[in-house]
Amino acid sequence: MKGLYSGFTALAAASMLLAGTALPSPAAAKEIVINMAAPDWLPTRFMQEEFNRTYKAKSGNDVKLVIDFIPWPSFYQRVAASLSSGEKKYQMIVTDSQWLGDFVEGGHYLKLNKYIDKDPELQAIMADMHQVLKDTSSSYPYKSTNYYGFPQFPDNLVTFYRTDLFCNKTERANFQAKYHRALPCYYNEWQDVDWDEWGQIGEFFTRKKGAQLGNGVADDDIYGVAFQAGKGYDFSSMQINTLVWDYGGDIWDETNTKPASGVVNSPIAVKAMQKYLDLLKWAPPVARTGQMDIFVVQDLYMQGKVAAVVDWVGVAGPVVDPKVSKVADRSAFAQSPGTRRPDGSISRWANIGGQPFVLTTWNSEEVVHESLEVVKWWLSTPTQVNFVKHGGGESGMLSVLNDPAYATWAPFSRAFADNLQWQKDIWHIPEFFPLLTEQQEQFDKAITGQISARQALDTVAAFQDKMLREDGRIH
Repeated sequence: MKGLYSGFTALAAASMLLAGTALPSPAAAKEIVINMAAPDWLPTRFMQEEFNRTYKAKSGNDVKLVIDFIPWPSFYQRVAASLSSGEKKYQMIVTDSQWLGDFVEGGHYLKLNKYIDKDPELQAIMADMHQVLKDTSSSYPYKSTNYYGFPQFPDNLVTFYRTDLFCNKTERANFQAKYHRALPCYYNEWQDVDWDEWGQIGEFFTRKKGAQLGNGVADDDIYGVAFQAGKGYDFSSMQINTLVWDYGGDIWDETNTKPASGVVNSPIAVKAMQKYLDLLKWAPPVARTGQMDIFVVQDLYMQGKVAAVVDWVGVAGPVVDPKVSKVADRSAFAQSPGTRRPDGSISRWANIGGQPFVLTTWNSEEVVHESLEVVKWWLSTPTQVNFVKHGGGESGMLSVLNDPAYATWAPFSRAFADNLQWQKDIWHIPEFFPLLTEQQEQFDKAITGQISARQALDTVAAFQDKMLREDGRIH
């Protein structure tokens, strides 16, 4: 594939000749291996396949990208163990944004500003990048201009729903009669869905085996809705944060020194979390065990066990693949629900997903150069378009996002693009993992019925206050 950055321009070639540097001959070519840690899912698998198929280094070197695919539930622990061991295994890492503080302060992630400042192509990439990704996926401290990463895959939460149910005339008439509002079928109808209606949808489509369902009967128990409720990694936090923000609450804000107590466990936050818990009654029973992670949600939906789910775009690709999904030909996508504000509009704040890729600090300048060339290739327009159309991914580059046809390239692209304006992020500070681990523990206790929403948030707030005070982040 010939991309924006394939080959040398005449100007670049002339500059090299003026500098007395000749283009490398085949005999001078080196083998450069870039080992990259990445989560194991479609957006990173596609990157490996596309690199193997199309990439040619401009330098003439034989550059190999070797991705170490790590399952999501153990991804952070595996990368952290590698970095803390000092083995220097990886030259690049696909990293969650909240890891930035931990691994920058630990001396593992390379600051990129000096490379960007002297490279017009990297400057063009930064200028073309959606601002929310600069703030969340590239910068440390959060929302600063200290840059460490480029978007490998930007992600956000969208609704997956079955058109054979939501667009069924009988189901729509019955829903209207019962709840006095439209059962959403079309994209614009989903844009008016709030969390209250999400609960009504959940109740409406929760049916026993043999009950009337669409134009037939349910061949098994079916549940109305599902979303993340998993104790592992950050799964429940990503969905609970969304409701807290939608209701007008907040999590601790690392850009100031206010205490966590009174914010994390505010009455609004408690109300939002209680709403989250209430909605779980319309989800499959696994939701109340703390085991409903993003892949369980995906699988339940693909098996036809749930009418509608909220999940990441990153797991949507298999949903429309008839080889693995029973509902591939009857699925559509929309923005996720939100909270209705006094003026009637919908607040849709959510925790941004997706990952930047970063360079590690122990690489030679030659490896840094070749790694940044891989970045340029990945973020070039042809590669990004192909990623969206065929790789289960989305783009954070404005020149790609603003293409009038973008919404048509994948069934979930319109919802992704419309959601970008509503994204926030969890903490970037080095303490993020103990903060997250305690939060996940307390959320799981509430999800499994051991404690109340208030008890969970009070405990989380107290833990965060103590840790953040001890580390001097609040006073």
